[in-house]
Amino acid sequence: MAPVKRKCICDLCSCGRDFGPHKMLPVKMYQPDQFVPSEEDMDLLTTYKQDYNPYSVCRVDPIKPRDSKYPCGDKMECLPTYKADYLPWNQPRRELLRPEHNYRPEFTRFDNRTTHQDDYSVKGLVNTTSCKPPAVPKVCNIPLEDLTNYKMSYVAHPMEKRFVYEMEKFKPCEIPFESLTTHKQSYRGLMGEPAKILKPPARSCGLDTPFSNITEFRDKYQAWPTPQMFSKPPVPYVPPEEKMDLLTTVQSHYTYPKGAPAQSCRPVFSVKKGVRFESSTTTKDDYKQWVSMRTEPVKPIPQLNRPTEPLDCLTTSRAHYVPHPPINTKSCKPLWSGPRGNIPVEGQTTYTVSFTPKDMGRCLASYPEPPGYIFEETDALGHKIYRPVSQTGLRRNSPLLVGDSENPNQQELAVSA
Repeated sequence: MAPVKRKCICDLCSCGRDFGPHKMLPVKMYQPDQFVPSEEDMDLLTTYKQDYNPYSVCRVDPIKPRDSKYPCGDKMECLPTYKADYLPWNQPRRELLRPEHNYRPEFTRFDNRTTHQDDYSVKGLVNTTSCKPPAVPKVCNIPLEDLTNYKMSYVAHPMEKRFVYEMEKFKPCEIPFESLTTHKQSYRGLMGEPAKILKPPARSCGLDTPFSNITEFRDKYQAWPTPQMFSKPPVPYVPPEEKMDLLTTVQSHYTYPKGAPAQSCRPVFSVKKGVRFESSTTTKDDYKQWVSMRTEPVKPIPQLNRPTEPLDCLTTSRAHYVPHPPINTKSCKPLWSGPRGNIPVEGQTTYTVSFTPKDMGRCLASYPEPPGYIFEETDALGHKIYRPVSQTGLRRNSPLLVGDSENPNQQELAVSA
């Protein structure tokens, strides 16, 4: 009989109720058919071999004309259209339309007075009298009253002795711990079959013939026979026996029997020494330099009367605030009672006071017949459905049931077989 697999009430869900376990079948591997080589010979004809027939190939002559080593010696007439059509006009130079220069500067001195200087004259400072009271130290013989509300109202109370709680001795639990889990109770270590390797077996190539190294390129494109290049043997150099004539064509034909050096048509510039150079230009003739004098800056007449007495460096703070000797105030802080002894810390907390140990309840799904529930039926998916008994009978007959009082809405218990 197969072991019954039960689940806890807390682990039930719609997925566990609707989807039941199914039987797993081994996966069938597809075995390909064994390769059988064909006995017929392969037709190596291609579309290129059938449609494109070979033709005799010959070398093509170049279309580019040969360069001439003897250029034309006639002189080229280089008269452009611009020089032939656009000729300069013979017109006289036009006079400048410049107005006449009739300005004559005045020789009188320029008055540098402005409207501000005419209307707002410089006035002297007004001697004001100081309204500051004289610095007279105020000496008071009455001592400062150092009584405060804290000193008058504070009452020193005696320090009470601190209450020390005694540590309670630890009492171990007498109920032994049940080290039983759902995994230890439901899942047993059963021996199963070892996993099978799904890797397909390695297939070795059954052909013993060597691999053909003939390709389409090697089969169709053969090497052309290259003809041997014709090389003409060089003519041996024979030096001339006669002496070389070093005369050029210009020296032999153009001899100038009655020739003379050419004379320049440019007039000779006569340099006059000792005469002053005339450096007058149009700008110097028309624009004369003005006769101007350097103007002195306009400075106001000083009308401020500076005081002769030395500056009084006494401020308001120095005049009114006179330093007083400090007064030692009495401290109201209580005296230190000395270091405390090794008093143990109070280890009693809210958790240790209010915590009450409770018994660990056993899961209802671990029983063969859950206490407090009555078996009703087995559904189509193989789950056993139990109905709870009355609430009074459940509390009286099932003391190990835990969680029903906390979950009153729980009505059914489903256990999967």
